[in-house]
Order: sequence, then structure tokens, then C-alpha cells
Amino acid sequence: MLKSNALKNKKSKIQQRNTPSQGAAKRLQSVTWWAVLVGLIILPIHLSFGASPLDRLATAVRFKTVSSQDTSKIDYRAFAELNEFLASTYPKTFEQLDVEYINTYSILLRWAGSDPSQNPVLFTAHTDVVPIEIGTEDGWQHPPFAGVIENNNLYGRGTLDDKQGVLSLLEATETLLEEGYQPRRTLVFGFGHDEEIGGGNGAAALAERMRELNLSFDWMVDEGGFVVRDTPLLPGRDLAMINVAEKGYVTLTLTTQAPGGHSSSPAKTGAIGTLARALDRIESNPFEPKLVEPMRSALTMMAAEMAQPERFLFNNLWLFDSLIAGQMAKDTTTQPMVRTTTALTMINAGIKENVIPQRAEAKVNFRLLPGDTVDMLIATITEIVDDPSVVITNDRWMDRPGVADANGNGFAVISAATATVYPNALAIPSLLQATTDTRHYVNLAKDQYRFHGNSIDASQARSVHGTNEYISERSYNNAIAVARGMLKGAGDGL
Repeated sequence: MLKSNALKNKKSKIQQRNTPSQGAAKRLQSVTWWAVLVGLIILPIHLSFGASPLDRLATAVRFKTVSSQDTSKIDYRAFAELNEFLASTYPKTFEQLDVEYINTYSILLRWAGSDPSQNPVLFTAHTDVVPIEIGTEDGWQHPPFAGVIENNNLYGRGTLDDKQGVLSLLEATETLLEEGYQPRRTLVFGFGHDEEIGGGNGAAALAERMRELNLSFDWMVDEGGFVVRDTPLLPGRDLAMINVAEKGYVTLTLTTQAPGGHSSSPAKTGAIGTLARALDRIESNPFEPKLVEPMRSALTMMAAEMAQPERFLFNNLWLFDSLIAGQMAKDTTTQPMVRTTTALTMINAGIKENVIPQRAEAKVNFRLLPGDTVDMLIATITEIVDDPSVVITNDRWMDRPGVADANGNGFAVISAATATVYPNALAIPSLLQATTDTRHYVNLAKDQYRFHGNSIDASQARSVHGTNEYISERSYNNAIAVARGMLKGAGDGL
């Protein structure tokens, strides 16, 4: 754990530079205008005159802070350089707030409030991004780490997940400090550096440091929900989907073994065939759809905005919940909201085309609805496979967050901040289909919410972890405005 001020370090380095001789100074004067011209060309865009928030986000995107399951492949220099950029770009934040670097690359910021009797609020995000899948590079409109702005859109990995989350909070904090704002309630920021590979060295270490500081939070906000346009849930109306819960994360590993040998003398079946049949059974038998919280509450809130007969159906979930869940399960956008999902993600077998492998292995990833347990999952999959020769093991994530209070103070602050920027959006409690670093803070925050204030449409959401990820300038500016509203709402002790 390191505690430092990057700006002071930078200033001390500048002061230590040698003074040029008179001859050198004369030569320097003769090329000054060239240096200025070249400097304007090669300086990062955030140092140019009139740089906008989107320009600064574009610079952040250019740092290749890619997380890899094989940590030996991670370029930690990119993380260090990004942190230096953040400290120099948001000087008031990194000078006036208490700053710690946890495990070198994660950032803990504490903005002390004037009223110590109030429990603080936690805001989290992460600086790492997922890799670009090999073979998909040509599908990007612009290279994923070039940070290109075109037609007021910024293209690049991390524009949605989740560098915009980090920088929107920093942009809001910096402007509030410039205005002399002083929160009543202490505000804490935790920016992890390895969320995409589980957060073990980032958010987990940040949480441990918070425990050492005896911090506990009334509520917290992490990455997650957006303001979604053109959702099939409520066509024609923007939905501010404030995630009050997230799905559980479990990966099952299926392994089969059989006699190998030369491919010219195959047995009736082998390790690959046995594994393939098991995978086919799993994929062909998805979990039954059902309505659970928070989706039940969300649909009830949307009922007033619906035309008939949907309004009648949504107002009477006690009778029509199975029918509605079945209809939602037919749409790829809404089916994860009503079902524990199954995804065949990895398979490994064989070493040569004419050698029958003795072993085959596959990984199947599940995202569990609230209320579904890992033990229930394993029992169900074992029954579906119905083959004792298939060995099933599991890799489960612990400390699964519960469902936060949709009537709580945190939800009210987030809703109010969002309504100021998106007055026509309907704020609803929703379920995050993915997983976040939130689980590391389960025992620190009473209520855990997940929301960023940018707006996206349903098709754009598919670019997260995919191809052609981008954010519009208007959407990003709105995210900053929502972040500002959340910080003030939380800081004022509302």
C-alpha cells in the first residue's frame, strides 16, 4: 500500500532538471517556435487548449490496461501510466482528497465530510478492460485503443466498461472542488484494477483497507445499469435501470476420460463424444423462466406506463407471472432477466488430428437468478447430464450480494440525480445480468446499487465486451452530470 502525491513527485522532478548554459539557451530560443508547434502536434490531447471531458476520456482509453487470466501477460506499466494521467488531469482531486494506492495500481480516495456522525457513501468503478478477441479487430470502426472521436462518438475499449465510470466520477469531483463544495457526509472512491479477472488484487484489497480504516457505508454505487433507450420492456420510454441486484456467477467444469489411441482404430465412443452429448443435453434444457425480485417490482412500476392489455397483466403478476416470464424468455434482450442462463464457453481436447484423446474438458458458465443456489444448480445439471462418467466440478464466486432496498436512501439519491438529467426517464429497480466488484464490499455497505448515468440503446449494450464499443459525447456529459448529482445528494446527507 502506497500513499503518494503524483503531482508533487512530478514537480520535484522538474525542479531537479539542470539549467542550460548560455550557448544552449541561445540555441533554445532559436527553435522555441518549432518546439511549440511540434509540442501541440504530439502532446496528448488532454493537454491541448480547450480539451473536453470526452477528449480526456479518449486519452484514458489509449492506455492498454488489459486484464488477462494469465497475469504474466498483463502490462502493468499501462496501469501506472494511466494513474499518472489521472493524478495530473484531476489535480484538485488528487491534492485535496486523501489518496492511497492499494497493491500499487488500485486507487482509494477519501473526501472527508464535515459531519462525522453520518456514515460515508462509497462509489466504485474499475480501470481495467477485457482483451480484444483475436480475429475481431477488423470489425471495429476504429482501432480499439486509438481513442478516436468521430461524429461526436468516442470509439474504444473501456468507453462503456468502465473507464467512463472512473472518469465521470473524477470529472464531477474536480468541478465540485473547483466550486468549493464541502460534503457533510464523507465520500469514498475505490477504483480497482482487476475487476475483469475477479478483483482479487484490486477491489478485495481495497475492501480490506477500508476495514482497516473502520469504514462502513450506508450505501454504495458500482458500475452496472444505464439509461436504456428502445428497450422491449417499455418501447418509446427511456428506462433508468438502477441495478439493486446482480446475478450469481458459477462455472462448471465437465471432464470425461476414455481409452485413446490411433484414429484408425476408434472405439464406439470416446472422451469427446461423451462430453459432446453432455453439453448438448445441457444446452437443450435451459432453466425455466420465472419472475423474481427485483423484476417483479420493476414490472409493477412500469404497469402505469403500459397500454392495455399489458397494464392489466403487469398489475396482476400474482396470476400472470408465468405467462409474462415465458414471453420475456423468448427475447434475447429480456430472457436473462427471468432465467438462470447457460453458456457453453470453453472446450479442450486432443493434441493431433490422428490421435484419439484420452481426456476432454469443457467449461459452462451460469448466471444465477436471485434465489437460485449453487447446490441447486449442480444437482440440476447432474440430473440433466445423467452420466456418471462425466465428472462435474465447480468454481463459484463467494459473497454474492443480496437485493438492495429500492425504497432506500441510496435509490432515492440515484433516482433524483438521474431525473435532473433525464426528466422523461422512468427509474426502476433492475437486475444486472453480469457480475461486478460489488461482491467484495458485501459486508461493508448496507445497500449496494449499480448505475452509471450514460444512455445507451439495446444494440449498443451488446458492444460491452464485444466489438465497436463506443460512447457519445452527449451521453458521457450526461453521465458526468448524473455523477455530480449523486455525489452532491450523498454528500449533503440526503
